[in-house]
Amino acid sequence: MSTLLTINKLITQGRGLSRVLLARAATVSLDWDVRQKSRFDATDSQGRALGVFLPRGAVVRGGDVLVAEDGSLIAVQAAAQPVLVVTTCKEHGSAFDLVRAAYHLGNRHVPLELKPDHLKLEPDHVLADLLRQMHLTVTDAQAPFEPESGAYAPGATAGGHDHGHSQTHDHAHDHGQAHGHTHGPGCGHDHSHDHAPAAHAAPKTIPIQGAAAPHVHGPGCKHDH
Repeated sequence: MSTLLTINKLITQGRGLSRVLLARAATVSLDWDVRQKSRFDATDSQGRALGVFLPRGAVVRGGDVLVAEDGSLIAVQAAAQPVLVVTTCKEHGSAFDLVRAAYHLGNRHVPLELKPDHLKLEPDHVLADLLRQMHLTVTDAQAPFEPESGAYAPGATAGGHDHGHSQTHDHAHDHGQAHGHTHGPGCGHDHSHDHAPAAHAAPKTIPIQGAAAPHVHGPGCKHDH
């Protein structure tokens, strides 16, 4: 009986691995039914029995690389499987027809692979009839299936596409308006500034008029008494 090779690590799309390492790696071909599970058994191209134990909620995509406990690498291939391929009518269809179909299928929580010119879903004769009633062309095919991940799932898109943004962005936005900011512990600013004391303006002098001297009537006061 062969020894089970335990795997509990996955490298998304083999990032950081050289082409030489990837070319030498064993492969394992898995359909979507298996790859959407975080724990499963499989057999790789070298005949080794694999026991995959990934964190719960993990999804394996074609192009990902599994790392075994002995350090060996196993490249994942998305196996061809039965699918329905949905395309627009060649005579009077438009791209909007695919958008409308994706909307209705999404309302039914149907796993769906989105492409610019077609949709893919697992075989379902009820859905196939619905799509044909929407004037779409539905054909049976054997092809790899990579449905979209949920909006809040890790990666968020099929294939784990990443634009390489770091989690800590250093943006210097000029919005033309001041942002309200409160200084204090944890604000991330360096407050060890050497502030010079502000210059004080000279106090203003306000002239005060004295009260007029009382008038005394008598000789020389020039009044006509």
